[in-house]
Amino acid sequence: MCENHNVARPQVVSLDSMHRRDVVRRLWAGTMLIGVTSAAGGCAGAADFLAPSDADLVPMAAAAWEETKKQTPISKDARANQRLQSVGNKIASVANVPGAQWEFVVFDSEEKNAFCLPGGKVGFYKGLLDFVDNDDQIAAVVGHEVGHVVLRHAARRIGQETLTSVAIQGAGAIVGSQVQLSSESLNMVMAAAGAGAQVGILLPFSRSNETDADRIGVEHEPGRL
Repeated sequence: MCENHNVARPQVVSLDSMHRRDVVRRLWAGTMLIGVTSAAGGCAGAADFLAPSDADLVPMAAAAWEETKKQTPISKDARANQRLQSVGNKIASVANVPGAQWEFVVFDSEEKNAFCLPGGKVGFYKGLLDFVDNDDQIAAVVGHEVGHVVLRHAARRIGQETLTSVAIQGAGAIVGSQVQLSSESLNMVMAAAGAGAQVGILLPFSRSNETDADRIGVEHEPGRL
C-alpha cells in the first residue's frame, strides 16, 4: 500500500441515492449509444466511430509484436529471413502505411499463416514459407496482409468489438469497454490483425475485408514493384 494515500472514512450512502445514480448512469449510457449510432450513420458507422486511432493502435500493436517475439520462436534460418526481408522491403516501399516502422520476421512454426500488425510489423510462419513455390507467392501473401493494415481493418474490428460490448453490457459500457480494451489490448490487437490463434481469440476477417485486402495486395505484386 502506498504510504502517501490516506485511508478514507467510509461514507454512508442511502439506497435511494444509489438508485438515483444508477438510473442516471443507465440513461446516460443509453443516450450515448443512441447518439453514437445515429450520428455515425448506423451500426457500421458506429463501429468506425469507436475504432481506435492509429496514434492509439500502433503503440498497442508494437507491444503485441514484442510479446509475440518473446512467446513464439523466431526462425534461425538466415536464408528464410533474408528471403522474406527482400520481398517485404519491396512491398514496404510502395505500401501506403504512413510512419510505419517495418519489420519482417519468420516465426519457427509449422502453421501456414502470416499477419501484419498496424505500424508495419509482419510475421510469416515457416510452415507457410516452406509451402509457397516462389517469391511471387510470398509477395502475394505479404501484400494481402499489408492490405488489411492500409484499410485499417484491425482498428475497425476493434471498434466492432467495442460496439458489441456496449450493446451487451448496457450501462457504462462505453467507458467500461475502453478500459477493457486497454487491459486486453495485446491479445485483441493480435486477434484483430488475423493472428488470433496465437492468443486464443478468433476474429476472422469478413469476406468483404478479404476481398478488399486482395485488391490492395494486387497493387503490391512483384511485376508492379
